[in-house]
Amino acid sequence: MFTNDQRQVERMGKYGTPRPQYLQEIILCFVTYSDNVAESKERVVAHLANFAYDPYNYAFLRQLNVLELFLDCITEQNEKLIEFGVGGICNSCVDPENAAIIVKCGGIPLVIQCLSSPVRNTVNYALTSLYYLCNAQTKEEILKPDVVEVFRRYAAAGAVSVNFSNLANAFLEKHVSFT
Repeated sequence: MFTNDQRQVERMGKYGTPRPQYLQEIILCFVTYSDNVAESKERVVAHLANFAYDPYNYAFLRQLNVLELFLDCITEQNEKLIEFGVGGICNSCVDPENAAIIVKCGGIPLVIQCLSSPVRNTVNYALTSLYYLCNAQTKEEILKPDVVEVFRRYAAAGAVSVNFSNLANAFLEKHVSFT
């Protein structure tokens, strides 16, 4: 459920932790975990990706560089970190300020590479992210022939995945001229 300042105060209570501080503590957990505790890092990124779903948190995520953390996760070898990283991008890129940061930090090629992931959620998140990231400033980078071809293949794959097909068709209808 989306929140606001009043709801946040009610949920936090008299002695609760303010949202920015709470998010900072989560990020600190991620940074302090060693590579040996990949599962803990996965949980932290999944948790942050859930916070990225609520517009109330967008400014905090930008302030704490969480969008950059999501992009860093996409460059990892760990498929779960990639999945949760691109999930966080997907959840937050609807906001124009977040999208601008993602683009500025080189996120488009990272999201495009997720289209070939063996993990279904990763592909779903990538398809959706590119739908929202594609605009007049980014279409040249996103609408390359090889990327459009991937979208066309997903659009035609309704028998394999209706979700992939629907997302790809929505992208093609909105961003690719059929003339």
